[in-house]
Amino acid sequence: MSRIRSVDTKPEKFVRKYLFSRGLRYRKNDKRYPGKPDLVFPKYKTMVFVNGCFWHGHKDCMDFIIPKSNTDYWLKKIAQNIDRDSRNILLLNEAGWKTIILWECELKPNAKYARLALLYNEIIVGIKLYKDGLM
Repeated sequence: MSRIRSVDTKPEKFVRKYLFSRGLRYRKNDKRYPGKPDLVFPKYKTMVFVNGCFWHGHKDCMDFIIPKSNTDYWLKKIAQNIDRDSRNILLLNEAGWKTIILWECELKPNAKYARLALLYNEIIVGIKLYKDGLM
């Protein structure tokens, strides 16, 4: 488990590179906020979490498979991760931040660019809604 990365994973790097190429600027893994969001867009009052399907317990996902050995440990560990993620997102939303979760499985080769374009639009539209007072 010591080799498991918590920052600068391949999916995170891919998302960052795409959004930067579209002109968005961000802070990464900002420790000032609950959950140390992967990407923080202060201008858009938006935070993005790039979650691994296994580690964050993505329901109904083919990549979320509980190991056959030490099952009780993994079920408890993943349940704690889900609870922690929910608490952090609730705190961020209460503080006025829009939170977006991007799952690792959404970045599979056949659909990743469509999902990233949607992510870009989700981030950009958030600023218009905040400025117009609609959110």
